[in-house]
Amino acid sequence: MQETKRVVLRWEEGLRFAGGAPGGPLTTIDGDNAVAPGPMLTLLLAAASCSGSDVVLILQKMRVQFRELRIEVAGQRRDQEPRRYTSIHFDYYLGGEGLDRAKVTRAVGLSIEKYCSVLHSLAPDIAITHAVTLG
Repeated sequence: MQETKRVVLRWEEGLRFAGGAPGGPLTTIDGDNAVAPGPMLTLLLAAASCSGSDVVLILQKMRVQFRELRIEVAGQRRDQEPRRYTSIHFDYYLGGEGLDRAKVTRAVGLSIEKYCSVLHSLAPDIAITHAVTLG
């Protein structure tokens, strides 16, 4: 059976909205990017957190110990409407002693190519690239 996700979004003022799962915690989204990330930044955050969750779970299954994971994401947008993303680049930074580059690279690749639901919900013509840095 397919899962159905639901959210409720309420306008607060200006271009600011608050929303989340019915009865759950709220997230603020600000179209002006003044008091919270706007919709397009929120999309990048969703993609980063989705992929980050995948990478953490995969590395745990691989028994890879790490102490830090930071993901920086840059999205290129069209100049004309709709100003959608045409490319998204992920930079993964992992810290820890004795990190296995092959395993980390494999975990990131699996997330992007197979598991990240957010990325796979985007238009297929968006170029997705990534890099991994160990420290």
